[in-house]
Amino acid sequence: MTDPKKFKDILFEVKDQVALITINRPRVLNAFREQTLDEMIYAVQSTREDPSIACIVFSGAGDKAFSAGGDFYAMKRLNFTNAAMWNDRMQGLAMAIRGVSIPVIAKVNGWCMGGGHELALWCDLVIASDDSVLGQSGAKVGACPTVGATQYLPRIIGERLAREMIFLARRFTAAEAVDIGLINKCVPKKDLDAETLAWCENIKSNSSQTIRMTKKSLNYESDQMYASWQHGMELLAHVWGSEECLEGMNAFLEGRKPDFQKFRIKNKAELANYLDGLKKHLNAPPDMRDFPKE
Repeated sequence: MTDPKKFKDILFEVKDQVALITINRPRVLNAFREQTLDEMIYAVQSTREDPSIACIVFSGAGDKAFSAGGDFYAMKRLNFTNAAMWNDRMQGLAMAIRGVSIPVIAKVNGWCMGGGHELALWCDLVIASDDSVLGQSGAKVGACPTVGATQYLPRIIGERLAREMIFLARRFTAAEAVDIGLINKCVPKKDLDAETLAWCENIKSNSSQTIRMTKKSLNYESDQMYASWQHGMELLAHVWGSEECLEGMNAFLEGRKPDFQKFRIKNKAELANYLDGLKKHLNAPPDMRDFPKE
């Protein structure tokens, strides 16, 4: 795909040396599917063909969401066999954003949750409207935020708060997010476009060579986390298609609370059965089980 006019899930244009990438799926709060990820990857990488582009700005169409993360109708189709089809795309977009030599800005409006929040984490700078809410929802829907959240959140906001954000699915308003260092700036919604443009103008006035070198240098230490990404992708491959994962996604789509407790009860019963087998020496051949036969 080489013609932006053929994009179906995003809007892409270069205006005044700024590449604007907008997730254009407002009906589903700009949740993304495989095609969306492919288009975003291409759009980011295409900026390398024009050295006059000073920066990239990601945003979400409409006024309700930057991105709610992965589209559950896409994610419900995933399992251990086809996991790489999704996981590699997510990691591919992250690496494209981190690898491009220009700053990438997340212009957050409204909901910025789950994979949508991980998209913001991959970006170099984040500016948000004052009605924005940021969070990791994996624990509520049976998914795992191992595509950046587990790697970057402890570095950005600290280990304790990162665990709270992931384990408790804690959300932060844009103002709170500034206070903990999760984003750079919170502005009134009416000023979001103007403030983002001011950032872009500032970047345009600075040395592209310096930005290129310093972005690479700033990424150096966290680039060493590549092994952690690979580990996270393998963990996630086992999550996709599991009963617990599907319960979370189906519950969300059906507008009900997920019943994750049943999996704890089921696991307890299975462990009890296993321990009972140990007592009965079921872990030995039948003729070596030294307990009275009935």
